[in-house]
Amino acid sequence: MLALPPDTGPRRVNSNLKWLNDNGFIKLEPRRGNTPSIKLISTEDPDGPYVRASEQGRYVGMPMEFWSQGWIVHLSATGIALLFVLLEALGGYTEPRYIPSERRSSYGLSHNTWTKARKELEHNGFLLVKRTPQGSDFDYQRLRNSYWVDEDRFFDPPGALIPPASPLYQPPSQ
Repeated sequence: MLALPPDTGPRRVNSNLKWLNDNGFIKLEPRRGNTPSIKLISTEDPDGPYVRASEQGRYVGMPMEFWSQGWIVHLSATGIALLFVLLEALGGYTEPRYIPSERRSSYGLSHNTWTKARKELEHNGFLLVKRTPQGSDFDYQRLRNSYWVDEDRFFDPPGALIPPASPLYQPPSQ
């Protein structure tokens, strides 16, 4: 199902499992005469039991069309990472929102990665970026990028034209 070659696939899977174990994401528990069992480790309390993200409150879900329409293959890893970040950061807002620099840095994406992925998502019709003033009436107001993800784009196949009803649609220039 992962489309790994039979000669090197198992070695790659074992190597990745070892890396996850060595870096504290999982614990491999050996089982005699069988593959090791995998125990998920809690990121907040490594000694405590693992708790699903949905039970902790906030999590990000992707529509099935992300996979069925082929976006998982079409977008780069950085584009997918920023898509997850923006879906989490925007938290269901229906209008463009500014993401403070402290919040952006908490995701661990470099400025270069953020910019490259942003351009990719804009090009593919997922992302609307607007310049909006930030600050109160008595402060110096600066223009900042505000982001909005068009979740309806998941339903279109990669390469499809952006429909005119989408806020991201731009008519062809004459």
